[in-house]
Amino acid sequence: MDLAIPLLIVAAVLFGVGLLLRRVRENDPRVAEAKAQKSGRSAPAPEEPELDLSGPRPNVVGMNVSGSEAHVTFDVPLPEGDDTILSELLVGEAVEVLRERRHSVPISTIDTVVAFAGRPMPSEVGRTTLPAAGELPDALETASILSLSSIAEDPLAAEIDWSADAGGGAVVSAGDDLGPIYKELRLPKAIETGLRAQGIDPTTMSAVQLVTGTLSLIGYSVTDGPMEGTWYAQKGGSRTFIRGVPHAPGDHPELEDDAISRFLFEFQSAGADRGLLVTDKFGPFSVYEKERREPRVRFLTRERLQKVVDSMALG
Repeated sequence: MDLAIPLLIVAAVLFGVGLLLRRVRENDPRVAEAKAQKSGRSAPAPEEPELDLSGPRPNVVGMNVSGSEAHVTFDVPLPEGDDTILSELLVGEAVEVLRERRHSVPISTIDTVVAFAGRPMPSEVGRTTLPAAGELPDALETASILSLSSIAEDPLAAEIDWSADAGGGAVVSAGDDLGPIYKELRLPKAIETGLRAQGIDPTTMSAVQLVTGTLSLIGYSVTDGPMEGTWYAQKGGSRTFIRGVPHAPGDHPELEDDAISRFLFEFQSAGADRGLLVTDKFGPFSVYEKERREPRVRFLTRERLQKVVDSMALG
């Protein structure tokens, strides 16, 4: 009787260990493969990780059914001439819009999806035929071309040498016409297409539209900030405060000291990890001293914008 209880305890422990080892062995893919080969069956393929389909999407401004066609209209400015990449993107998005609305839109008679875009009057940019009336093709299985996070460097994390830029103390005077920044930039095709798909016309965009639109393409969530003309860009656990300073006709083309001071105060109040002042204006020499004293902030002035684009290493 004295040995009965210890023996029972030992037996229970051995049973538990055996059960645990059996479960581990059953979950071992090598064991599953061996069993499959022995039985003549192939082992089940491991589950593939879900693709990252995140990224900005074109803004839909209208959808209607005309006969056997579904027409989807996007608020996307079109470039001059044909743009095959943008057209294919919008046609693919039009199919996805129809998929999302198939429960509220009768699709049994639809055999063609047509995409429209352009300002001020939208026009047809492309169409696709469905496999059969009311039958949608398989959902997209590739990452959106509007998500560049897997192929582009993060400009906010890049070490950029600002010392060699052309700005700082540029000879400018009040009333100088700076013109659109697009004429002074070399934009990779992927960025230009991504900006247009977000409703941003590169030929007329502001500096802050370039920066916020580009950050959206590489995985940042961009939302309105606490004050007009401010935004938050968040990715992972990092949050960046953005202040935009536009240039209006007749304004001095160089960033003023009071705008710099206001931005630094707003950044400290925002509690963000980083701060960006983005402007169409040129930057004075004083921005170097401000950045040296507060390394968490950067001034993306007119003459620095090309370096931001180049830092993404998209060619």
